[in-house]
Amino acid sequence: MSHSHTSIVTTKAVTRHFIDGDKEIQVLKGIDFEVQEGEFVAIMGRSGAGKSTFLYQLSLLDTPTSGTISLVGKRVDTLSMSEKTDFRLRYLGYVFQDYSLLPELTALENVMVPLLMQGIPKKSAERRAEEVLTSVNLGHRTGNLPSELSGGEQQRVSIARAMIHKPKILFADEPTANLDSASSRLVMDIFKKLNKEDGLTVVMVTHEEEYGKMADRIVRLSDGLVVK
Repeated sequence: MSHSHTSIVTTKAVTRHFIDGDKEIQVLKGIDFEVQEGEFVAIMGRSGAGKSTFLYQLSLLDTPTSGTISLVGKRVDTLSMSEKTDFRLRYLGYVFQDYSLLPELTALENVMVPLLMQGIPKKSAERRAEEVLTSVNLGHRTGNLPSELSGGEQQRVSIARAMIHKPKILFADEPTANLDSASSRLVMDIFKKLNKEDGLTVVMVTHEEEYGKMADRIVRLSDGLVVK
């Protein structure tokens, strides 16, 4: 994939303050950040540097205190809640460290959720869910509940769910944090493949140097700022 120099993520002076009792805690202190379409970027930094908070701003799961965010060519920090939900469903995929699967649904049903939320008919959703589960080597696990799957398999189900609606950007927050090294490597290989073969833009928070190195570029945060 050649990188077209179209920026798909842009932030300007993003801050996020939290109120704790009567004091204000500044977690993000003015971040300028850019990701090109088709890039795989790792956000790294020690615990408390603001990595997850920053990812939540970027991925519309939270709203910055100040600053601007544009995704896929659209200014998004000013959208209403319902517009944000719609934007997330249409353009963004998420993989979290705790998998966030619904325990009472099978792997197949979990993966179908984003399509059903968009009103896509059940039969089409099932077919597409089978395709993406097969692409992460879980075609034989479609009928299993999360409790019947290993951590690595659950994380791959969550990647399939993140991919089912063909998002433009995949956001991953410490996706290997709870996995052994073999499962972690498998998850990273899938990200790499989605990025290199499908041209998917990936923005991943990690504290693991070896996985950070698999990205095209590492952006380091320290104390709420990008450090060069």
